Amino acid sequence: MDLLVVGLGNPGAEYEGTRHNIGADAVALLVARHHGALSAEKGLHARAGQIRIGDHRVLCAVPLTYMNESGQAVAPLVRRAGLDGTDEATGLPTVTTRLVVVHDELDLPSGRVKVKVGGGTAGNNGLKSIHAHLHTGDYLRVRIGIGKPPGRQPGADYVLKRPGKDEREVLAVAAEVAADAIELIATAGVETAMNRINTAG
Repeated sequence: MDLLVVGLGNPGAEYEGTRHNIGADAVALLVARHHGALSAEKGLHARAGQIRIGDHRVLCAVPLTYMNESGQAVAPLVRRAGLDGTDEATGLPTVTTRLVVVHDELDLPSGRVKVKVGGGTAGNNGLKSIHAHLHTGDYLRVRIGIGKPPGRQPGADYVLKRPGKDEREVLAVAAEVAADAIELIATAGVETAMNRINTAG
């Protein structure tokens, strides 16, 4: 598999449309754009499906675990995609160059999308769980900004709420941009994706 793309979120109707699920929403959008489908697969804690982006085979997935247990889904997906070894061209672990995690980001303004290589978790429990299961934070991220909670509202409450109409429209555009970013990573490489997406208005 050329790329494994995982969109983070929480399963179940009560979480649909919440800020925390924007990563999962973006990956579902990407799959639909390429006429694919996500379905549960034996041995995986995720709905997964393979699409082609140009000449590249891309395994897309949305965990069926809760956000704070995302690593339980990502580790088997890494094995399923054959990314649990070393990249011959670079000598780096394959996850470093071919795993893309799409997630919500409190530290970016709502609707802002950025591509990042490695880094910390910025308090995101999904990333913390992935770090714990893969024993590394060196993988690609597509970060979708959801902004800071207003006033004294706790972050946990904020991310699990559905945004109002205006913000919903902003995040719908951001999901499209995130899908564009993944396509760029697949076809043109992460440097090109960063140059185009991270410098956009």
